[in-house]
Amino acid sequence: MVLEPATPAGMDDGDLVIGRIVSIAGSQVIVVLEDERKTGLHPPQIGSVVRMRSPDSTVYGLVTGLNIPIPAMEPGEAEMKIIEVELLGEVVTSVSGEASSFMRGVSIYPGLGNPVLATNAEDLRTVYARPSITCVPVGTVHKDRNVPAYLSVDDLLSRHFAVLGSTGTGKSCVVALILRRILTQISAGHVLIIDLHNEYARAFGDMAEVLTQENLDLPYWLLNFEEIREIMVSNRGDQTEAEAAILSDAILDAKRAFASGIESVDWVTIDTPVPYRLSDLTRILNEKMGRLQRPSDSEPYLRLKARLATLSNDRRYSFMFPGITVRDNFASILGTLYRVPTGGKPITIVDLSGVPSEILNVVVSLICRMTFDFAQSSDQQVPVLLVCEEAHRYAPLSDEFGFASTKQAVGRIAKEGRKYGVSLCLVSQRPSELAAGMLAQCNTILALRLSNQRDQDFVRATLTESGLGLVDSLPSLRDREAIAVGQAVSVPLRMFFDDLPHDHRPQSGAASYARAWVQEVDADQVLNTIVRRMRRHRR
Repeated sequence: MVLEPATPAGMDDGDLVIGRIVSIAGSQVIVVLEDERKTGLHPPQIGSVVRMRSPDSTVYGLVTGLNIPIPAMEPGEAEMKIIEVELLGEVVTSVSGEASSFMRGVSIYPGLGNPVLATNAEDLRTVYARPSITCVPVGTVHKDRNVPAYLSVDDLLSRHFAVLGSTGTGKSCVVALILRRILTQISAGHVLIIDLHNEYARAFGDMAEVLTQENLDLPYWLLNFEEIREIMVSNRGDQTEAEAAILSDAILDAKRAFASGIESVDWVTIDTPVPYRLSDLTRILNEKMGRLQRPSDSEPYLRLKARLATLSNDRRYSFMFPGITVRDNFASILGTLYRVPTGGKPITIVDLSGVPSEILNVVVSLICRMTFDFAQSSDQQVPVLLVCEEAHRYAPLSDEFGFASTKQAVGRIAKEGRKYGVSLCLVSQRPSELAAGMLAQCNTILALRLSNQRDQDFVRATLTESGLGLVDSLPSLRDREAIAVGQAVSVPLRMFFDDLPHDHRPQSGAASYARAWVQEVDADQVLNTIVRRMRRHRR
């Protein structure tokens, strides 16, 4: 049966009718399609944009579902085809006949029986038009590669965002592209990237200050007690609490001893970021140990002293336990990390690839906690973007996989950071392993190809209704292709990110076995180089 929809006022002769509305429920519209043999048009696909007319507006919707409720029994028989459409927004026509720009949300609904029309390039340019607020072009719309896709800068940065995708889909390139486009337009930014694998240094060149194990300065006295305890106190059952209590008292005494020569020490607590000397800490431990009544009680003191000596003498920890000299360079450390002043380099890349794995989570916890405290104290004068590469590693779903304080520090930024001017970019290949609620705090999701069903379900649970219809395409996306949903895009869309020049790409490519295994390597040269790097703890 061929359905003949009524033609309402306002339709142009060139409008191509593809179906009619048979149900409206909230933001969802059900459409029965015209017989394609009559219209000569291919049926719309998932992600297609369609157009509808109401008395005073043009309403646009996104196709989110396809259905044939009663399939034909014989080839060539007519059958009813239904599409599900999620309403995106509208263009309202004023009394004078002038059309407004596209606005998200629908105030004037189309009616039952109204025709649904195919869209053209002009319609797509209307829906995906450049917003009037500050924005940057980052790619093109999937349905028309001539229509640019924009991200709103303030909506992206002030409300957190996530870049998700399986290994090799281009997550790091997407992050580099977005930051380059934003910082080319707004040069005095403050971006801190936690880089676990030395990927981003090449991507930003002169735009970034790169801090490695060789020039990173995060002295031990910046650690709060939970963090220093993780490094110093052994996990030996009943001895753990004894060591922790001794260490707490000794550190507090050492801090007050250092600060006493400067000003009153009443405000100094165990977590106050003020310097103290390791020599004072050792002296205090010796004094307390000397007052013990029984020699057997000295065991926790001896273990603390031994651990302190190990950390001080191990070159791998030199960025945290530098040397004998102690100075209060807190302001300089903050200026370097958060680019105050920017000095033409709005990005700080903290390369943690050479940091020992046993203290990696503590270092990340310190950086994240200090970022929140810095933003809170700056009163939004210096808004900061914190980029967490491989966020699932140090903000995991289960506490047994990492240092709990790290997840707490990242979670605090996710929940409260936007109030104080600190934004979070979560980059992860396993969103289902992220801490509960972390992804829900991100108001913009940029999801590249995800093959794992659990990851797809996790992303689906965080999206609004208007983006759900696009999630089913996640396993079939190509490299650099993504589903973009949230505040930073005008409407949910499937898009291609622009390609980066080779010298602007992060160094995240996998090794080429086919090329490397073609011929033998110079064994002496390669092995000697590897031995030298391993012994000097260099990558």
